[in-house]
Amino acid sequence: MSAAADAPLHTLFLPFAQGLLRWPPGPVLFLRAREGWPLREQGQVAQLDCVQSFRPFAQALERAGCTVHADIPQGDPRYALVLVLPPRQRDEARALLAQALAHLAPGGIVVACQSNNEGARSGEADLKQLAGLGGNLTKHHCRVYWTAPQHGGHDDALAQRWAKLDAPRPVLGGRFTSRPGVFAWDRADPASVLLAEQLPADLAGHGADLGAGFGFLSAEVLARCPRVTGLDLFEAEGRALALAERNLAPLAGQVALGYHWHDVTAGLPRSYDFIVSNPPFHTPAREDRPDIGQRFIAVAAQSLRPGGRLFVVANRHLPYEQILNDRFGEVRVAAERDGFKAIVARKAGRA
Repeated sequence: MSAAADAPLHTLFLPFAQGLLRWPPGPVLFLRAREGWPLREQGQVAQLDCVQSFRPFAQALERAGCTVHADIPQGDPRYALVLVLPPRQRDEARALLAQALAHLAPGGIVVACQSNNEGARSGEADLKQLAGLGGNLTKHHCRVYWTAPQHGGHDDALAQRWAKLDAPRPVLGGRFTSRPGVFAWDRADPASVLLAEQLPADLAGHGADLGAGFGFLSAEVLARCPRVTGLDLFEAEGRALALAERNLAPLAGQVALGYHWHDVTAGLPRSYDFIVSNPPFHTPAREDRPDIGQRFIAVAAQSLRPGGRLFVVANRHLPYEQILNDRFGEVRVAAERDGFKAIVARKAGRA
């Protein structure tokens, strides 16, 4: 996401810019942190403990000089200020607010911001219910809201319940473990189901799953294609990748499995006999980005061995045909259903 487009990040710092809140001395915790000029303008980059599990955002923060963690720093640290950019999924957002409250030092405050069309009013109401409301501001079609200084007067029982709302749990009849906030977290995504149905039983060799999520499509590859000898899962969202590793653990002794917290758009480290992918076409901040899926296809073409096959699924309207035809020797639509298209493309160079 470009800094100019990140209105919630800009609005998050508005109470400090207007003098309504003071930046405290010492470290500040920033949950679901994103990089942008407001961080640099605040001049406190070195103070931030940033928690970000989405790899491209984490890398941008690292380049800016922030300390970045995939999860809350160990040792139960406490902070005078916790900044939060809550996600759209409400259970995940409530759990994040409870987590923010749990890491406040006495007298500390939580400051959160969301865009109006991503649940800002609900988020504000949730924080008010959990810990009371100290104030709010609106700008850039966003709402920033914060607690009064906390001295242990919050609803502790509610905080404990909310902290468990995004906990991993069984889904799909217990076949998988997932959690709120992960893509299609409580169901088999119909696009991935459609693609899995097109996988040939004779698929063989070492493959990759680009954008693996909690591991549904990888599990289908291993269940349907007994000649597969290895599979590398690439996923930018660390919370999803941890679930995928948990879900595929029973198969670890049968095939070589690799798990990579990785931004696929940056390229892959090796070549593959086949690649499967249900690529994303927006960022976690809901920014519409069909170019991400196009880049997944380009990277797959670069990383396949001659004659290797790509199995990709997408919404029917997404503009993938030109890049597929430009990068592959053979392209065919294998199936269409419910607004999705499953495409098989073979790289030229081997019969």
